[in-house]
Amino acid sequence: MSDPCSMPFPLRPARVHEACGPGATGFAAVACAQAQGDLIWIRESWQAETLHPVGLSAFFDPSRLLVAQARNQIDALAVAEDALRDGSVALVVAEFSRALDLREGRRLQLAAQAGGSTGLCLIGEGMGSNAAETRWLCAPVFDPQDKAPSTRMRWEIIKNKSGTVGAWHVRWNAEAHRLDVVSPASQ
Repeated sequence: MSDPCSMPFPLRPARVHEACGPGATGFAAVACAQAQGDLIWIRESWQAETLHPVGLSAFFDPSRLLVAQARNQIDALAVAEDALRDGSVALVVAEFSRALDLREGRRLQLAAQAGGSTGLCLIGEGMGSNAAETRWLCAPVFDPQDKAPSTRMRWEIIKNKSGTVGAWHVRWNAEAHRLDVVSPASQ
C-alpha cells in the first residue's frame, strides 16, 4: 500500500491514461467527477450493454456528458482524437475492444497535448499501449464487514511514465463528491 499523499490522481492533464479491470468504469466515473467541464464518453455501438448518463449522477451532473456511439474502433479512435485535439471537453473517455498499437496511442497523446484535454482509455487487461502516460488496474474489494454505502475499490497503478507505481484502497463519497483513500480491509 502506498502513501495516500503520493496518489497520482486526479489524472495528469493533457495526457492519455488507461484503466483496466472490473472496476475500470467506476474509475472513469470518478475521473469524470473530478474533471472541470464537459465530458465525452465514446463507445463502439455494437456493444450489447449501454451507458446511461443518469446512472452516473452519484458522481457528476449527467448533463455534462455526451455519449458518442462509434460504428467500430477505427471510428472511436477518430472521434477520441478529434475531441482531444479540439480541447472543448475536459475529459475524453474511450472504450476500446482491441489493443491500441503504438501509432494509435501516440496520435492520442499528441492530440491531448495539442488540445489540453485529458484522455482515459478503458481497455481489457493486457491490452495497454506503450504510449499511455499511466495504466491503472481497478477492482472492487469485497469486505462483508464493511457497512459503507459505497464499494471499496483497489486502484493499482501498474505503469507510470512520470512517477512510481503503487496501490490504494479508495471509496467514492457521493455525499461530499470526493474520493476517499481508505485503509485496506483487515484479514
